[in-house]
Amino acid sequence: MKRTSLSWAALLIVAGVAFTTGMPSTTGMPSTTVAGEISAGKISGEYLEMRTCDVYTGPCFANGQVGLTGREAILAWHIDQGRQLGVDLAGLNVVMVIKATDTLGYGGGLVVNPEPIESVVLVDDRATLEQREALVYFVRKKAAKFAGNIKRVDAVAIAMHLNHITMEATLEAGDAVKITTRKLGMRDCICTNEVVFYPPLVETLDFEPAFTIDGSFAGRGLGVNFSSPETRSAFLATFDD
Repeated sequence: MKRTSLSWAALLIVAGVAFTTGMPSTTGMPSTTVAGEISAGKISGEYLEMRTCDVYTGPCFANGQVGLTGREAILAWHIDQGRQLGVDLAGLNVVMVIKATDTLGYGGGLVVNPEPIESVVLVDDRATLEQREALVYFVRKKAAKFAGNIKRVDAVAIAMHLNHITMEATLEAGDAVKITTRKLGMRDCICTNEVVFYPPLVETLDFEPAFTIDGSFAGRGLGVNFSSPETRSAFLATFDD
């Protein structure tokens, strides 16, 4: 797959984000952005998430996994329509891969402290430089809790397809990210107390859990690769901001 790596110096220009020794600006927004333009940005599309722990599970299984798994996640957006920073992003994709220091258990009822969190961002290689800047801005705003320490931004070929009826999803982002899902079935209920124990990591609409047939990250920037196949660890959703 074609991959274009953006150095730190290029990231300052292309992403429109200020970094000093790996730390982002306090706002995380380009200084040239007009406040009215930010508030006027309307954007919608589809969302896919995969975690390295079960999100559809029973409390006993969740207690057995917390602190041991679930430190990593892949968040992916396909933009159907909308603009950011005055730039049209319709038809483009963007992926954020995150690594935490503990289970990403927000909203699950268990006490966790996964900070600090590091991330890498993969932007659609079909995007112009202005669109890539806007895509990075979009994920920094949409996933602000996880975007404080972006270690790397790469432009790669991204193919993302979701079927919200069959719950089948596929995602390929260069050679770095691969996800395949299917619908959860009765055979996936082990203790019969399964619920959506962990909600999605970002705000979504109409989210549903799915079974991860294959899900992995084999990219650079986080100092770790991971894989979580054959788990109840995915979400398919939409967003409308």
